[in-house]
Amino acid sequence: MRMVLEEEKKAAALAAVKHVRDGMVLGVGSGSTVAMFIEALASRVREEEVEVLCVPTSYQSVILLASHGIPLTSLVEHPTLDLTVDGADEIDPNLNLIKGRGGALTQEKIVASSSKEMVVIADSSKLVEVLGVKMPLPIEVIPIAWKTVAKKLVRLGAKVELRYGGGKVGPVVTDNGNFILDAKFPRIDQPKTLEEKINNIPGVIENGLFVEMAKIAYIGRGKVLERKQY
Repeated sequence: MRMVLEEEKKAAALAAVKHVRDGMVLGVGSGSTVAMFIEALASRVREEEVEVLCVPTSYQSVILLASHGIPLTSLVEHPTLDLTVDGADEIDPNLNLIKGRGGALTQEKIVASSSKEMVVIADSSKLVEVLGVKMPLPIEVIPIAWKTVAKKLVRLGAKVELRYGGGKVGPVVTDNGNFILDAKFPRIDQPKTLEEKINNIPGVIENGLFVEMAKIAYIGRGKVLERKQY
């Protein structure tokens, strides 16, 4: 099964790289599927001499892009991007997403919202009928506020855990120096409403609900989802 999913990721990445045109300024997301997109992008740069500039959303993306010699830029220099390509942890039938298992959700959302178009790439395991059923919603919070934010999330119906990871003592710290709360809701039927409620809690930087942001999603081999009203 793992091999099948890896092949699906590769197929999605290859489909997305066809959207890239010479001279574009790209937002480049994070995660294992995006790593395959970067490989495909590097091939086009080498073989077709396509020229692009990339705004990465995490140190992972910075390192991968730089290792291929792909030029980097920033939103300061290019506040409007032509295209962002990113992965997702869950995708519902309306192309709403949950993102943030990699901890880069805030920068990913900033970059995606600065783009004329967002293309999502994923394997078929990321498709869900309703968001939140499989995985918790990641929420980036200012460290001193994590406990009070967690209490308010519980009142909204979530089970909340402060994220810990391997390789270091203590909580996971994001690229922005913040903590991540993982809020498990039974299901998220109204993602836009929940997104707004969570972001109105003092101490919350951003949450991993990407609502009405993606235009098209390539899922594995040949499956394409497109939001009709964009």
